[in-house]
Amino acid sequence: MISLFLGIAAFVLYLIYDINSYTCRSRFLHLFFAVGTVLLCAATGIDLWHAWRNGAFRGIGDILLLTGAALFFAALIYCLFFALPFEETYRGQEENRRVYSRGAYALCRHPGILCFFGMYLLLGLAALPTAMLVRCLVFSVLNLGYALFQDRVTFPKTFCDYTTYQKNVPFLIPTANSIRTALRTVCRTESEEEAK
Repeated sequence: MISLFLGIAAFVLYLIYDINSYTCRSRFLHLFFAVGTVLLCAATGIDLWHAWRNGAFRGIGDILLLTGAALFFAALIYCLFFALPFEETYRGQEENRRVYSRGAYALCRHPGILCFFGMYLLLGLAALPTAMLVRCLVFSVLNLGYALFQDRVTFPKTFCDYTTYQKNVPFLIPTANSIRTALRTVCRTESEEEAK
């Protein structure tokens, strides 16, 4: 139960962090994203530990599920921290920040949600018969709600071109067109790097 509480608290802190980003811009509240992430990791760690103690993660199927979860985790880290070049994402003055719309962010507006869901789904399945799967699904629903809040409230106030981005890129599920665009922008980015 403590892990559920910690996970919910993490998303409350994420929400406060986002609201702070376009209102008072407090440096103290800016730390809430990091604190929320620590809480979510702690919740997941507690659940994994309890699942291990209750006999989960012993079979070959569980190991395959954990491997898949690790791949989704790596993709999540990439989407959140490496797919967004700082200079291009946050260039200009605070009120003139522009959306980065290449690569993973040309596929859909929130590619991290797909990675998060995949990671938690596979973790929860590997942890069966414990109740971790239920908490993993709760965390995924909270993450989707958080992304909806960002998409409708935070990002339109944070990025000057977000409305255009919303019109051109799907919210969550990539389309054939967005996949082509993502591949084209990745190829263009690589050729630009080689030209330098």
